[in-house]
Amino acid sequence: MELFKNIRVKIGNAILKNKMAKTKRKMHYTNLNHVKKIGIVWDASKIDEFTILSRFYQKMHESKIEVRVLGYFSGNNLPNQYTAIRYLSIIKKEELNILYHPVSSETNTFVGKPFDVLIDVNFKKLLPLRYISSLSKARFKVGLFESETRNTPFDLMMDLKSPVNVEEYLNQVIRYLEMINSGVA
Repeated sequence: MELFKNIRVKIGNAILKNKMAKTKRKMHYTNLNHVKKIGIVWDASKIDEFTILSRFYQKMHESKIEVRVLGYFSGNNLPNQYTAIRYLSIIKKEELNILYHPVSSETNTFVGKPFDVLIDVNFKKLLPLRYISSLSKARFKVGLFESETRNTPFDLMMDLKSPVNVEEYLNQVIRYLEMINSGVA
């Protein structure tokens, strides 16, 4: 058990909240036909979800949409299926600071990339992934519904029954993104 984990998480969340307040981002979304880049933040400890994400990647790739997945894996040994995949990057415990904020250059690149849509697949609300979703420069962010909406980083929140099925979640996200049409080209 990690020493003072709860205290470090609380401090990490407080600092993240402060950074979010200082971060300026203009929300923009027209419709799915204009989306060229999707970023996905994912809890990579759920190894069985990887095939679902791979199918989602393939579906988007066929629609000429670039997909990047950034996962957080808290385990010691990275599963073999996570290696040598161009659209997937994994951050590990060693790439977090003492307050559970990711500090790798890979994370900084992902956060700074202006994705058209960011999809948060962080159902446990892990702080390293929450940090990435919150500070991302993505133009439109999608995540699970949160009762505390004042500090949420999401522009669209999905309210699904627990436990959330990732495949159903991604299908619902795409369904709602297809329905949204702001009329702005």
